[in-house]
Amino acid sequence: MGRRFSVLVGIILVLMGALALVFNVVMPTMGWGIWRWGAWRLWPLCVVAAGLFFMLPPLLASGHRGLGALFIPGTPILTAGGILLYTSLFDMWGAWEWLWPLTVLSLAVGFLLAAIYARTIWLVVPAIIIGMNGLALQFCAFTDMWESWTVLWAVAPLSVGLSFLVVGVARRSAGLFVTGLLISGLAGMGLIGMTALFPWWWPVNLLGPVVIILVGFLLLIWGVVRRPSSPGLAGE
Repeated sequence: MGRRFSVLVGIILVLMGALALVFNVVMPTMGWGIWRWGAWRLWPLCVVAAGLFFMLPPLLASGHRGLGALFIPGTPILTAGGILLYTSLFDMWGAWEWLWPLTVLSLAVGFLLAAIYARTIWLVVPAIIIGMNGLALQFCAFTDMWESWTVLWAVAPLSVGLSFLVVGVARRSAGLFVTGLLISGLAGMGLIGMTALFPWWWPVNLLGPVVIILVGFLLLIWGVVRRPSSPGLAGE
């Protein structure tokens, strides 16, 4: 891992240095100003490189599970660098108004990658919670309907319930599974109660009932397929 990491990092540094040499020495010598050609707009590549420095070690050392934690800071830094590069190259800085939630979503992806890499199911919990709230933020940023947070607040408890469901299934824990169902059901009921605020908005009117129906189906399936833990509980 050390050899591959050194080679790859060395290549990245050589390329970055070569680009800096071209922009700072070669272009001015030939009479091509960096401001004229807009090469200064490539400065977000430094942020992208910083994100890659976090992402590369776990990719190059598959046997070291602890390195998976580097995905958590690496993905949002890499995403922010990508957004900065896009807005800088095309001079569309206003795009940050609807692209910034991608950094929140990328943080959720970082937790998910860390969970997969380190084989730690509990890291899925922040991945789901942050991811669902990030999706809600991205929806509001795209549509500019920030007033919808009066309803979308229910996404927070719903994400907690779903995370408990996932962990409960993965660890085969009846307590966590049922707790996740109950929290998800309460969140669904909260969404149904909020429909009075937005009677014209069909996504909100649809989401709450769908959540309740899914929770009901899961409870039915759980009750049918669950095996009693002991002969004394067979009648439950």
